[in-house]
Amino acid sequence: QAQVVESGGGLVQTGGSLRLSCAASGMLFSSAALRWSRQAPGKQRELLATITSGGTTVYADSVKGRFIISRDNANTTVYLQMNTLKPEDTAVYYCGYSMGTGRTTYWGQGTQVTVSS
Repeated sequence: QAQVVESGGGLVQTGGSLRLSCAASGMLFSSAALRWSRQAPGKQRELLATITSGGTTVYADSVKGRFIISRDNANTTVYLQMNTLKPEDTAVYYCGYSMGTGRTTYWGQGTQVTVSS
């Protein structure tokens, strides 16, 4: 059964950096599009970044220039490097995958990131 498991969340000060990891299993990882999203209390989930099977990346304006999504096909892991963190980045961060354009994205359980001011 395919699944993704996030790790690397925690507490960080404003201006700091954090790298989230997402270990995937049970899928043809190299063919998957991978995504990171987040949800803050009382807010809608926000899609942050996507990396396609070919390595093309797309970012939300809110994180462009600060966050970097990358993938390691050999280790079936996707990363989100987060730099210059702000208190408004505080949220639960989720990793997801989809197999093909227009297909459903399946999300993990999430990892909490808290940015202190």
